[in-house]
Amino acid sequence: MSENNANLRQEIENALNDLRSGLRLHGGDVELVEVDEDQGMVKVRLHGACVGCPMSEITLKEGIEATITAIFPQIKQVVAVE
Repeated sequence: MSENNANLRQEIENALNDLRSGLRLHGGDVELVEVDEDQGMVKVRLHGACVGCPMSEITLKEGIEATITAIFPQIKQVVAVE
């Protein structure tokens, strides 16, 4: 992993840390799995109450993805993986 990619990964992790408190209030959590800067994609794994929740797609797109893409313009998409 390049130093730039490692720095970007840490910065994204920090942004996710800010979002975690809201997720944890509802029994959920998010884990950073991968940052693919070449494809402009971040992969995350939802945990806890987020797994199987009908609102998890909204949380992913309107919460997590909206925040990450606003802070990091090189990231175009956040996807959930299992």
